Amino acid sequence: MPIIVNLDVMMAKRKMSLNELSEKVDLTLSNLSILKTGKAKAIRFSTLEAICRALDCQPGDILEYRGEKENN
Repeated sequence: MPIIVNLDVMMAKRKMSLNELSEKVDLTLSNLSILKTGKAKAIRFSTLEAICRALDCQPGDILEYRGEKENN
């Protein structure tokens, strides 16, 4: 998939656990885990906004596009 989720990278940079982020953005651990592992098929803008607020980052810090040539 050409969209890469770098949530784990931002969490590590902010020294924030999945449990802590889950509490701050009011999402279940399972939903955050699905997003973190890149298995999510979609994300609501309100969820992305809450994550960015909690991690003090931009959406581009979490989501990245890699074309087909970059994936190989």
